[in-house]
Amino acid sequence: MDLQTRKLELIQEFLKIQSEDVISRIEKILKKENKNLNNEDFKPMTIEEFNSRIDKSMEDSTNGQLIESSKLKAKIDKWN
Repeated sequence: MDLQTRKLELIQEFLKIQSEDVISRIEKILKKENKNLNNEDFKPMTIEEFNSRIDKSMEDSTNGQLIESSKLKAKIDKWN
């Protein structure tokens, strides 16, 4: 079962809940999990990582490995 299907089934089950207490507990769980995910995702770069990314970007530019934003948008539009 794919993620989208699982989400839809979860929504259907959620809509059947009649207990205020159960909904409150689910809200608390979701808030806690979202907070944990946000904290895990945020890891600032070191100055060395930042400088390395700048160097790589400059190298890509010098080697012509760039794409204009309008061309990129046109490519993305074709994906749909």
